Amino acid sequence: MNQNSATQLSVMMFILLGAISALTPLAIDMYLPAMPAIAEDFGVGAGDVQITLTIYTLGFAIGQLFYGPLSDSIGRRPVLLGGVALFFIGAIGCTMAQTVETLIWVRAAQGFAGAAAAVVIQAVVRDLYESEDFARTMSFITLVMTMAPLAAPMIGGHISVVAGWRAIFAVLAIFAAIMLVAIYVRIPETLAEENKQPFHVRTSLRNFASLLSNKQAVGLIMCGAFSFSGMFVFLTAGSFVYIDYFGVAPQNFGYLFALNILTMVFFTTLNGRVVKKFGSRNMLMFGLSIQLLAGIGLIVCWLGGFGLYAIVPCVMLYVGTISTVGSNSMALLLTKYPNMAGTTSSLAGTLRFGSGSIMGFVVAHMPGDQSWPMLTMMGVCSFAAFLMFKLFGDVK
Repeated sequence: MNQNSATQLSVMMFILLGAISALTPLAIDMYLPAMPAIAEDFGVGAGDVQITLTIYTLGFAIGQLFYGPLSDSIGRRPVLLGGVALFFIGAIGCTMAQTVETLIWVRAAQGFAGAAAAVVIQAVVRDLYESEDFARTMSFITLVMTMAPLAAPMIGGHISVVAGWRAIFAVLAIFAAIMLVAIYVRIPETLAEENKQPFHVRTSLRNFASLLSNKQAVGLIMCGAFSFSGMFVFLTAGSFVYIDYFGVAPQNFGYLFALNILTMVFFTTLNGRVVKKFGSRNMLMFGLSIQLLAGIGLIVCWLGGFGLYAIVPCVMLYVGTISTVGSNSMALLLTKYPNMAGTTSSLAGTLRFGSGSIMGFVVAHMPGDQSWPMLTMMGVCSFAAFLMFKLFGDVK
């Protein structure tokens, strides 16, 4: 596929790339309302089930270190096909798990497989677009991607009530199979032959070291990582806080979750429309500022003893700006390393999901019948993200 034709991505291609990117959000969001039911089915505590989410993201983080350099070496398409195929197998394995320990290990493997889509999609778009055009394109792909998670918790909650939590993973397997066929038929190879780099462990480590030795690159990576970690804290503890602590019905949890996604759709659309006018740096600062205000609001909710309907708007603003922070921090980062798009994406993704896993692990081992662990940790993450950008990543 030549560069001129490659840049003319059709609407169908946007939808397809967004749908492929939705694999991991679906793997996370669909079973959130079923977490209490899974704990009851296996006869374990909330923390044990929360670990199935944390271990997924840990596998996802580790996988990105592998898939990024590999996609820079053999191409985007084969890595994407292999990763989605393994994701499909992992979803089938989840339906067959008989103990929470088995579910934890299968989820780790599924997360490792799901990393391929996240790395390759960003690398594909970077192959085709520059800087603000990358941020704009990723914003619209993210907008398409968010359509599935918008309905996922609602669908997952109803599936869990009607057919049991295992049926949720069966639906994920079907979706992965459809994506596998779509990739085979519609996704071309975007990495030019002359841009392929030999896959050597030593070269990959040297490239990772080069990124980590650059203060600005670390600042951009870590502001995105802490921003994401705050959202992951909500994903880990939100269903227990909303359902067990505040008494929201499992089938209604999805509606409150949908408010977060609708807010994300708004901010993602706004970013896509104005990023070329204001630039990625200013839009990143805009997103981080809103998250900081939301984080402060959540801490105030805890200190003031405010209820669910004071917490929900703050969570909406925090989660709603995740795409704005993520797409613009990556746009600034990849502009610095255009010839290592896969490797750069993989390191950023690994640290993002690795940080999320650590935060999720910490929250999972805090009191599960209280709201303060979620509220305070999200506040801490918003402050850390803002600070990392201002101290190290600001390119003004």
